[in-house]
Amino acid sequence: MGLAIAASLLLTSCKDNATSAEATSSTEEESVQVESNKGQAYIEDESETPNALRIALGSEDHTTLVTAVEAAEVQNALVNVGPLTVFAPTNAAFDALPEGTVEDLLKPENKEKLAYILTNHVAPSNYPIDMLEKNIKKGRTLYMASGENVEVSRDGEDILVGEARILGTVKASNGWVHIVDAVILPKNK
Repeated sequence: MGLAIAASLLLTSCKDNATSAEATSSTEEESVQVESNKGQAYIEDESETPNALRIALGSEDHTTLVTAVEAAEVQNALVNVGPLTVFAPTNAAFDALPEGTVEDLLKPENKEKLAYILTNHVAPSNYPIDMLEKNIKKGRTLYMASGENVEVSRDGEDILVGEARILGTVKASNGWVHIVDAVILPKNK
């Protein structure tokens, strides 16, 4: 009888270990699967110059932008080889929108509208400051990934894209990121 109890405990213990190993394996698979579902936007890049998304992810002043990009699922557009130019609104720029606007746009049912607004901040071309100044002198607009054209102008020493003032510029591995003080709302919103 003692032998039967010991055999029973051994079998039960083996079953528990197998179940535990299966659970651990399952959890590890889920973790890998969740990470891999994020796409190329979250692949670690060892280059010295980060891409446009990495710049936003590393900025305390762009947490709302990152949240919006993730909600609209447009992360991969910001890591494409480019060249591209991103006009990145600060948290204060989003805060300046009418109360409740950001919360409403972040709802799943508004994903398409949010994506449209965000792509209105990306020019699929290389626009460092000197190129923006040339466009101002020639009276040219910028073609944005949303399909709209946005006016570039000067106000004293400042460059405006739409109504957004460029506060600073960062070189990205796939183009340029211009930090702006306003959300550039599309005309056809």
